[in-house]
Amino acid sequence: MGGVLSLGGPKCRTSEYNEMLNNGSCKRQKTSSFSYDEESSRLIPFLPDELSIQILARLPRFCYFNLRSVSQKWKATFESAELFKVRKELGSTEEWLYVLIKDEADELSWHAFDPLSKNWQRLPPMPNVVCADESKRGFSGLWLRNVVGSGIKIAEVIRSWLGQKDTLDQMPFGGCSNGAVDGCLYVLGGFSRATTMRSVWWFDPISNKWSKMTSMSTGRAYCKTSILNNKLYVVGGVNQGRGGLTSLQSAEVFDPCTGTWSDVPSMPFSKAQLVPTAYLSDLLKPIATGMTSYMGRLFVPQSLYSWPFIVDVGGEIYDPETNSWAEMPTGMGEGWPARQAGTKLSVVVDGELYALDPSASSNSGKIKVYDQKEDTWKVAIGKVPVADFTESESPYLLTGFHGKIHVLTKDANHNIAVMQADVRDNLGSPLSSTSGLCQVLA
Repeated sequence: MGGVLSLGGPKCRTSEYNEMLNNGSCKRQKTSSFSYDEESSRLIPFLPDELSIQILARLPRFCYFNLRSVSQKWKATFESAELFKVRKELGSTEEWLYVLIKDEADELSWHAFDPLSKNWQRLPPMPNVVCADESKRGFSGLWLRNVVGSGIKIAEVIRSWLGQKDTLDQMPFGGCSNGAVDGCLYVLGGFSRATTMRSVWWFDPISNKWSKMTSMSTGRAYCKTSILNNKLYVVGGVNQGRGGLTSLQSAEVFDPCTGTWSDVPSMPFSKAQLVPTAYLSDLLKPIATGMTSYMGRLFVPQSLYSWPFIVDVGGEIYDPETNSWAEMPTGMGEGWPARQAGTKLSVVVDGELYALDPSASSNSGKIKVYDQKEDTWKVAIGKVPVADFTESESPYLLTGFHGKIHVLTKDANHNIAVMQADVRDNLGSPLSSTSGLCQVLA
């Protein structure tokens, strides 16, 4: 049964019981004792383990966290690949949402949201680690941050590009990125104090444990990630050098099957070469503001940034078959909705590309869909009830699973709110500003 453990029977209790029996009943007791030991070693008494696993595989995954405590054998079973293989064969796999949250005490923790039960489950804490090769200052733990639970505004980080290093030196943590491949969560890079990290951490929901993976070739913070052909791609971000932060045009890809990183051609940023003067060319820093896997390629919107100005310059597309970059269609790049500091959130649902269009007022955000034939963005959902988009203290995320679009934000009480919209209800009808609404899940 793979890695499933077997527990022995209670021999002490059997011995004491035998002493109370006469010689004639001793044989019967031994037979009974053998039967008891056999049944106690099974997952469910009187049932073959193969059948028990079929039963357990049909239970909602949210129950597994409590059922692990039934016994050591149950714990081993719920942490075995065999059980999840059966779930996959039965079609009972579930998509969960993982979010990194910082509470009011500035403590970071990963949480998983089950959209079926609408429950949150806290993940085990990421192990503290000292990476001597990545930090000359030294530090006691790996500090991470995601857009949910902001403590440092992106604008403050970008100011250091102009020589204001004091902001960066005071940074306690920030800028990690994440992605999910084959049901496992990967957390990449980020800052530790004034150092950009190469570290990669991997969370396996089967074993419910964190592990350290092969590090990236370059330390990155605020890089963009996406999944294509079951590989994790990383582009852009910033790196800490002698002169402060510098923007990165490089890219690399991680193959979970081999556990290795490979280089990807750097983004050309072709439109960045069209800046009219040498002064602006030196002042404006090219940055990748998003990345989405769409139609078998990676679409990366780009901008030129210099505090407090940001200029959208379209974007570029990476094709893994030709291992090359090409310029993004004009309408797609110039019309791609953007949020503060140029971050562009997008997701693909049922083969369609959607993006969140922010607004300066509450309840007036929109979700747009890209029309490939007309090379334009159209409104798909005309009302997204979120807080003021202009403040980074009101963060939000856009994702898609179960064939629906999900928006995460903070409500007025600073609680995480998960909203969903079923865009499939609009198939076959013209998209308009009133064609869809977001439903609050939690």
